[in-house]
Amino acid sequence: MPLKRTIEKARKDRRQGKSPSTQAGEFVREEIDKIRRGEHGARSTKQAIAIGLSEARRAGVKLPPPKRGQVTERTRKSAEYAYEAGQGKRQTRRRPRVSRAVSQALKREPHNTVSRKALSRQAHSAAGRRTAAQRSAAARQAARTKGSVRRSAAAKTAARTRARRKG
Repeated sequence: MPLKRTIEKARKDRRQGKSPSTQAGEFVREEIDKIRRGEHGARSTKQAIAIGLSEARRAGVKLPPPKRGQVTERTRKSAEYAYEAGQGKRQTRRRPRVSRAVSQALKREPHNTVSRKALSRQAHSAAGRRTAAQRSAAARQAARTKGSVRRSAAAKTAARTRARRKG
């Protein structure tokens, strides 16, 4: 259950015309704080973020679930359910036994998954993850705009970077 303060912050963001992902960021931040305080843990940084996004969807933030193929079908279904619940299209049923089981499981998880270092690592890996199609499109764009001399220089820089990271 998100704090009243978090919901207010998200509503303020919406009034200011900020994007749904910015509104959802408030819920993610709250989840990270909960883990840091020791209320519960998370198996990974990604899980902590996912819990925050789910809370945001359930609280009514218009953050649509991911498209097919972006995440596992199970994750997509869960996000869809949370989204519909938040938009008032689905009635959620309280399931005390399941709720207790989830809480117990999360309490056993580690807390260092939301350290500054771990969050930084997650952010950098998410930013650098490109599909093959995106990479080839970027290469075509470079070929069109750079010219042979600058393209060759960029290739040499890339080779040096790869060598440095490998060794």
